[in-house]
Amino acid sequence: MRIVNSREFALALLLFVAISLCRSAEAAPKSAAGLEFPLIMRQNVVAGTTPVGTKVQAKLTLATLVNGVVIPEDAIFSGEVTESVQKSDSQPSRLAVRMDSAQWKSGSAPMKIFLTAWYYPSASLIPGESAADRYSHDHGLRRPGGFPDPNGDDANSGQDAASLGVSEHRVQMKDIEATRNKDGMVTLTSKHVNIKLDKQTTYVFATSDLAGGTG
Repeated sequence: MRIVNSREFALALLLFVAISLCRSAEAAPKSAAGLEFPLIMRQNVVAGTTPVGTKVQAKLTLATLVNGVVIPEDAIFSGEVTESVQKSDSQPSRLAVRMDSAQWKSGSAPMKIFLTAWYYPSASLIPGESAADRYSHDHGLRRPGGFPDPNGDDANSGQDAASLGVSEHRVQMKDIEATRNKDGMVTLTSKHVNIKLDKQTTYVFATSDLAGGTG
């Protein structure tokens, strides 16, 4: 019978603890911290025109696990506009939107997530057009339901975003920056355009502003 010395025992114990910690980490449910929520707005929001305090709603486009609870696709998120300033010669455009709750057929959950400077463009781009170019210099965001046909046919401009197809990768809004305030609120600002949210566009909401790169 082989006798295990203290060093071998200590190494075996450390290995056991390491394996246990790894398994615990894998089994632990994801928290809301750091999660992104792709939401389709249910109404238009315009900086400086939509008043602070306006109630807003959006629909989740992808089921998301939060604290062991699956928030299903099509869940309705509710919140409000917390900052709304129109661009002028002396000040930038400012817009902030916070979602406070999510509700679906069989449940609900409290939330505290903010509009970020990211969105999901339509999957198909006009030849020679980049995703960032979808944002008009005049309006800050792409046209409702996509963009006009290059041949001048705008008949599809009112189509729902889902019917047009949405890219799998998020891109950053052109000429718009996000900052996190001392109270935790994320605010979008732009010195170039007046910020507008289109009700048929999929925007990214999160617990904080997001780092660069595509999702």
